[in-house]
Amino acid sequence: MQFIKATSGHIDAIAAIYGRIIDAQEQGRLTVGWQRGVYPTRQTALDALGRGDLFVCVDGGQVAAAAIINRIQVPVYAEVGWLYHAEPDEVMVLHTLVVDPLRAGRGYGSAFVAYYEGYARQSGCPVLRMDTNEKNKNARALYARLGYREAGIVPCTFNGIPGVNLVCLEKTLDDGLYIRTAQAEDLDAIAAVEGECFPPA
Repeated sequence: MQFIKATSGHIDAIAAIYGRIIDAQEQGRLTVGWQRGVYPTRQTALDALGRGDLFVCVDGGQVAAAAIINRIQVPVYAEVGWLYHAEPDEVMVLHTLVVDPLRAGRGYGSAFVAYYEGYARQSGCPVLRMDTNEKNKNARALYARLGYREAGIVPCTFNGIPGVNLVCLEKTLDDGLYIRTAQAEDLDAIAAVEGECFPPA
């Protein structure tokens, strides 16, 4: 199993995986919330290839899985109450993770997320974000098992698909140390810290 940046030679295989996933959805074998001809398409992969942020998992000489990894946060992320805050260049985002249905159940999804986390760490991004359709119960279960927190569900039109409830997920690589916006229930603790650090004269 090898994770590499995709080349033009991988596009046909990635587009075929997109197609097989949508076939499976149309046949009632899984639910991801995608639409044929809308998202994802061959152009989705080509656009990512052009940006240099399309990655593949190759096993036995074949593309088993693919994903887009970059610092691009989709606009609806601005509506989410994230717990882990960071500057935009410190957030790495996983988009459009796909595993070939012909190779499902072999751990490629978990392995790809592990690769994404390592890539984020090497890139100096301690905060991880991703999203999935509310209907995609398999993805939600996988991400929860891997330690991702559902930060919010935002109704939106997503990648041209209307009526999507977008589940936004997050995780930090900072071993429990993170910065967040203070809440009303934090005020007593803040006052206590201020009292210790700055005692009255």
